Amino acid sequence: MGVRLVEITDENRDAVCALKVRPSQERFVGSVPKSLNDAVQIPEAEPWCRAVYDGDEPVGFVMLSWNVPPGRPGILGPYFLWRLLIDGRFQGRGYGTAVLDLIVGLVRADGATELLTSHHPAEDGPGPFYRKYGFVPTGEIDGGEPVLRLDLSHSP
Repeated sequence: MGVRLVEITDENRDAVCALKVRPSQERFVGSVPKSLNDAVQIPEAEPWCRAVYDGDEPVGFVMLSWNVPPGRPGILGPYFLWRLLIDGRFQGRGYGTAVLDLIVGLVRADGATELLTSHHPAEDGPGPFYRKYGFVPTGEIDGGEPVLRLDLSHSP
């Protein structure tokens, strides 16, 4: 698996925007077009978006709030995993974990000591995936979603 993060450009935008989770998961994660629109609408969240590729094929999408300065109301950070989407055709192959490994390496290299995320609280939602990776609940709720924290202060 040659997973890499690729900038979204005019050349790959349509292919990336066509990526979709399984229909049963649509309530858990915003689509790529919605995510890109959110990035434009909420610039104070310092959105950082990348396509997830395996070789030459787009398999997913990731969006973070990247190094948000403290004190911005309603914005969690400084590093917040805002969206992680693996296309339904490619799920169950380790891409989600591979993407988290890449993201953790990048934000740790940028000086981060923690990575935050939140998730839809349903039983069949992504919570178990994040907890298995090492995220732990903070006790905080953001927009009805529990906030999770991954400690990056220790070397991998």
